[in-house]
Amino acid sequence: MRDLGEFGLIERIERLAGRARSAGVVLGIGDDAAILRLAAGEDLVVTTDAAVAGVHFRLDQEPPRLAGRRAAVGCLSDLAAMGARPLAMLLAFALPATTAAATALGLVRGVVHEARRAGAALVGGNVTRAREISLTLTALGAVRRGRALRRDRGRAGDRLFVTGTLGRSALERARGRVRAAGAARITAGRRLAGVRGVGACIDLSDGLAADLWQLARASGVAARLDPARLPLPAGFAAACRRAGHDPLRLALAGGEDYELLFSVRPSGPGAGELGRRLGVRVTEIGRLERGRPALRGIPAGPRGWRHF
Repeated sequence: MRDLGEFGLIERIERLAGRARSAGVVLGIGDDAAILRLAAGEDLVVTTDAAVAGVHFRLDQEPPRLAGRRAAVGCLSDLAAMGARPLAMLLAFALPATTAAATALGLVRGVVHEARRAGAALVGGNVTRAREISLTLTALGAVRRGRALRRDRGRAGDRLFVTGTLGRSALERARGRVRAAGAARITAGRRLAGVRGVGACIDLSDGLAADLWQLARASGVAARLDPARLPLPAGFAAACRRAGHDPLRLALAGGEDYELLFSVRPSGPGAGELGRRLGVRVTEIGRLERGRPALRGIPAGPRGWRHF
């Protein structure tokens, strides 16, 4: 980075990002700030995630582009959980002066790839020298006014559903393998926001148990899971046992699934209809119940990712 320099890095990032073509972006990289424009009747949705070397990724175990993709997916998944249409992303990029330019640009390429995949544009940010590499990403989206999905809308009696399958990323980590980046459920989230009878929603980043607890706490109810109904990848249980891991523990606490966990009122659609409407596999896995926030039906133990 000493050879490329701050402004050289910014120029390369601008080239990688390309011209902002995302709907709603009036002005992208190149000025003091970006300019976005919402459609009439929309609310702005904003989220921020940080990915720090040695905490969220290790460049001796995965290529920079994959680490950048995973960082972007984690941030964009928050927009999916709100039912938002992605507009733009900002990147605050910190790195040591000794970082190879190829490493820095590989990380940016990963971010740009996932932003474009979600229909967003990288429209700005910041670069600075630091002791370790970190990417702090801000994602901005739009949702019809009053129609955002929220984690505090669950009610006792709601049925619990999850998209996709659980545990694949955790198993790859347990095996010491490079993890795939996955994808944020942007389309499913936007479609879910239009389904009548939807209650609460959250994305699964820290693990099913940890994120369900957050949903239950925000909604002021208890949550009961049926472990036998959790959707697992084909061959998952056998692969876990060969690696010496408990399949249920990985599915409950593994993290980085980036699926959507949501509740639906008793009179709302079932898993089959939801799957057709969202365009992804949907499985009913439990229900919300009266009582103080708690997790019921699963063994005690680690609940998922913790920073501290």
